[in-house]
Amino acid sequence: MLVKTKAIVISSLKFQEKSLIVKCFTLSNGLKSYFVRDAFSSRKASQKIAYFQPLSILEIEAVHKNKGTLENFKEIKNGIPFQTIHTDIVKSTMVMFLSEILHYSIQEEEKNESLFLFLETALTWLDNHDEISNFHLILLLEITKYLGFYPDVSEINLPHFEMNDGIFTFSHGGNVLSEHETNLLKKLIDLKFDNNQKVFHVLERQVLLKILIDYYSFHLEGFKRPKSLEVLKEIFS
Repeated sequence: MLVKTKAIVISSLKFQEKSLIVKCFTLSNGLKSYFVRDAFSSRKASQKIAYFQPLSILEIEAVHKNKGTLENFKEIKNGIPFQTIHTDIVKSTMVMFLSEILHYSIQEEEKNESLFLFLETALTWLDNHDEISNFHLILLLEITKYLGFYPDVSEINLPHFEMNDGIFTFSHGGNVLSEHETNLLKKLIDLKFDNNQKVFHVLERQVLLKILIDYYSFHLEGFKRPKSLEVLKEIFS
């Protein structure tokens, strides 16, 4: 089946000497993996490989056989030509980290149009702004809305947050955040991308990042700690 759709690049893996396997989150079909033959061998190799940087947004025409095998691109265009995301060291580190998160979070070949449109809007915002210290934290929390485990805020005034059930509670036990940690999470829940990016200091961001990664681990089977996490911490230290 010939499909025309937008696609967000989640990962690309070199295959043998000249080819790539590219995993994309598509608007039309959810997660798809593609085989790019001779990605490293043509004169325009560098141009071709540039399409597949983490979280690039593409417009693709592809043949989808839907047999659980690798699909094939027929045509690739730059959907949104980012100006800063892949050249700014902070932004590029951030998208590398977020692409790893998405790699372990979006696991099914199921259409999720609302998640796609949210990511497209968020990445466009990132490309156009410089004050981005909390971007990854807000994004990680917002993504849980689309994956089905956003915190239940109906009792948000209670002093502790329970990670397994995603609820606020009076009790303080094994998988329950301290009152200080819970207050940081409450503050994050209220944040939007355009809010003051200096609302947290460095150590508070590190605490929140650990909370969010632990929260993903509780709710997503097979979720792994991103390899780029330490690089991200270094950038924001």
